[in-house]
Amino acid sequence: MDKLFQLTAHNTTLGRELSAGLISYITVVYIIIVNATILSAAGIPLEAGIIATIITVFAGCLLMGFWSNTPILVIPGMGLNAMFTYTIVQSGGFTWQEALAMVFVSGVLFMLLAFTRLAKTITASIPDSLKEAITVGIGILLILIGFDNSGIITSSEHTLLAIGDLSTSTALITLIGLIVTVILFIKNVPGNLLLSIVFTSVLSVLFGDLKSGEVSFKMPSFGEYTSVFGQMSFAQAGNFVFWLTAFSLAMVVIFENIGLIHGHTKMLKQPEKYKKSLQANAISVATAGIFGTSPTVSSVESAAGIAAGGRTGLTSIVTGVLFLASIVLIPVIKLVPESAVSPVLILIGVLMLQNITQIKLDDLLESFPALLIIVLIPLTYSIADGMAIGFILYPLMKLLMGKGREIQPALYMIALLFLGNFVLQYAL
Repeated sequence: MDKLFQLTAHNTTLGRELSAGLISYITVVYIIIVNATILSAAGIPLEAGIIATIITVFAGCLLMGFWSNTPILVIPGMGLNAMFTYTIVQSGGFTWQEALAMVFVSGVLFMLLAFTRLAKTITASIPDSLKEAITVGIGILLILIGFDNSGIITSSEHTLLAIGDLSTSTALITLIGLIVTVILFIKNVPGNLLLSIVFTSVLSVLFGDLKSGEVSFKMPSFGEYTSVFGQMSFAQAGNFVFWLTAFSLAMVVIFENIGLIHGHTKMLKQPEKYKKSLQANAISVATAGIFGTSPTVSSVESAAGIAAGGRTGLTSIVTGVLFLASIVLIPVIKLVPESAVSPVLILIGVLMLQNITQIKLDDLLESFPALLIIVLIPLTYSIADGMAIGFILYPLMKLLMGKGREIQPALYMIALLFLGNFVLQYAL
């Protein structure tokens, strides 16, 4: 074990790595039900979504552990699962099978960048203001989804949105759960999001929000999962919008993972492992499409395992194995109501809003396109459309102000692709 993971060279021990893996699992296990719930809104059966999430995390963590030997966790990304369901399937009109094909394509594009020098070229061409705006916009979208799913916010005939019926059990449970979730997070309680989901689920039972007929402790049926595994559909491959949407998804995946992996390897003081970590993550994104879930990211919660002393890939492998063992808990996981998931979505969305401080708000050339991305992602319920407006406006405004030379050619190409999509959709 020491030879395989170089424990001594990394100044760590087997016990410390096992402990860090367990702590990492506790901090991130909430993703199983949260991700599966969001995927179910795209049409993927809940149980199949749970199995897909578990297998994807298991494979991703093993890949990261063995390939890069880092304690970085690989899980379906919050925000990316929202883009999969609400932007690509519900707003874009694609089937979930076609969306899985886009996940696979985005993974292949990510691999092309990760295994070549293109990653630096593309990343360097995108202004930081636009990158941060995407994160903030997705955060607001997650908040909106959380409030919408709980009935706290509803659509209105007279206004775009309106306050819902706060007297319903679902709304009350969500509000109470949100307060508890925030307090647990502020107090930095280990496994805070998991504890929040457990608490809110129990509250749901007490309120009678969980129907007795829903309770079943039968072991999961892998027969249902076979209807999701490997079901990517390229039926729309002849449609330009299919490829542009896949490209938009790839950009979000790439930007998010580059930032996360850079942060984790810096925290580990192992910058030399950046490239291999990026490559492992890229491969994981492609396999996510095959396994039947939305794209993966190098989880923010990896920091918990690192803080607990995890220094090698053994930490992520332990977490992955624990996820696989979670399959026996699927009958219990399926009982978690939507009102227990909504507070987690809202909190994660709020945390993503903090990135707005990285945008130069006093410079309108930088901030105006960025702020439009932030506003339009939730208003259009489309991450791709919100991105498109900002990515078109940014180089256009620079050109009109005589600063076109500040823009790198790659950004002009991206803007033209987005513009071409709008022309095909609305002008032809």
